[in-house]
Amino acid sequence: MDDSLPAAGALPFEHTYAALPAKFWQRVDPTPVKAPRLLAFNDALAAELGITRGDDAADVFAGNKVPVGALPLAMAYAGHQFGHFVPQLGDGRAILLGELIDRHGQRRDLQLKGAGPTAFSRNGDGRAAIGPVLREFLISEAMHAMGLPTTRSLAAVATGEHVFREGPVPGAVLARGAASHVRGGTLQFLAARRATDGVRQLADYVIARHYPEAAHAPRPYLALLEAVARRQAALVAQWQHVGFIHGVMNTDNTTLSGETIDYGPCAFLDDYDPGKVFSSIDRAGRYSFSNQPALVRWNVARLAETLLALIDADGEVALAEASAVIEAMPAWSEASWLDGMRAKLGLSSAEDGDQALAQDLLEAMRAVAADYTLVFRALAEAAQGREPEGLLALPRSPAFDAWRARWRHRLASDPRTAAVRAAAMRMANPAVIPRNHRVHEALVAAEQGDLAPFEALLAAIRRPWDDTPASRPFMVPPEPGQRVLQTFCGT
Repeated sequence: MDDSLPAAGALPFEHTYAALPAKFWQRVDPTPVKAPRLLAFNDALAAELGITRGDDAADVFAGNKVPVGALPLAMAYAGHQFGHFVPQLGDGRAILLGELIDRHGQRRDLQLKGAGPTAFSRNGDGRAAIGPVLREFLISEAMHAMGLPTTRSLAAVATGEHVFREGPVPGAVLARGAASHVRGGTLQFLAARRATDGVRQLADYVIARHYPEAAHAPRPYLALLEAVARRQAALVAQWQHVGFIHGVMNTDNTTLSGETIDYGPCAFLDDYDPGKVFSSIDRAGRYSFSNQPALVRWNVARLAETLLALIDADGEVALAEASAVIEAMPAWSEASWLDGMRAKLGLSSAEDGDQALAQDLLEAMRAVAADYTLVFRALAEAAQGREPEGLLALPRSPAFDAWRARWRHRLASDPRTAAVRAAAMRMANPAVIPRNHRVHEALVAAEQGDLAPFEALLAAIRRPWDDTPASRPFMVPPEPGQRVLQTFCGT
């Protein structure tokens, strides 16, 4: 492979999305920045995409040098934001350069976020601040390392300019890869304009790109709806397994590919509280930790509304069939959640009482404000006959002690050896997550020009299963004075 960044000469971009009608997008070039400087580069993702770093990486991923073969555009979409429909949103600060075929043969978008204003900026500056850019880099890499479907961060570039939010802060651009950036809100944008042909074209595009098996179903658009619903139900269950709260689960943040996207005011649980909300803009708790399965179902119901005319020409038939998919989602969500909880509890078989066992553990944890991540990690040690101490000491309470006796009785019916079970549990229960206070410390330091805390945290979260002396500092929950109570969008 050439030593220079292939994008600087000509990446082998393809442009299937740009081949759709112009109402789906608008052409726009990135706005150059003053003094681009590379802050972080994801060599592993670059290798998957066939990209090497090169001396001109900062210029390319800041938008100062548009790669030959790129066709920059902003995607149009609408969306329900906190339940309120906005008929035109779109990429107000993100610019799609094109699509690459990665080394696994998968099509991946390459997008610049914070690359300047577009036709959809709605009087915004089209820029991003260094804090949100590095937050997305950290959290998306953590999610990938834990095996959750997610967009990936390729590069973070300082712009040498300030953006103004509550005050001036250093600006940055994020280069992001994704299976695609098509959202539920993309179909809503077309449906709101009664562009039935456009809805059909986009639905066909999504089927061809993400769900080719749906094309052969008796009702392809119903099959598309069900496939998206199942994938989203499974995704949110995975969020809950690791204690993740998205924070802005709007329909424009619900990808049709089933990837996690847009890491704005997201956060991870420390102490377990099912009603926990971190987002500063979620004042009513709409997107609280426990409410996420219900909200993704609500989002998919809005997607179903856009597809009714395609599902069946008879409106009543279409509504009944789409409603059946939406009504099935709670069962799919519950099944995905329970499968993951069995893995976290060390259960390789299924018994009727498993759901109650998992729920009762969570209630015992809630009652004593136990740390969500550390309790499950400690159970992996306890499953091998050890009594965890120190950081991994299990809670002591009558309810928790009674639960642990039930758990050990349940383990007795599981066929695996204790050592095999504990090893599997360690791979289902991360030791290291991007704890909110650590993320906050890293971003504050980065704003002041010190990237060392960011780099140390990034290295730790890329090895989430490791409990080593090097990872231990990143496992420690926050002291009361370190607690992060709110997270922010950054726009």
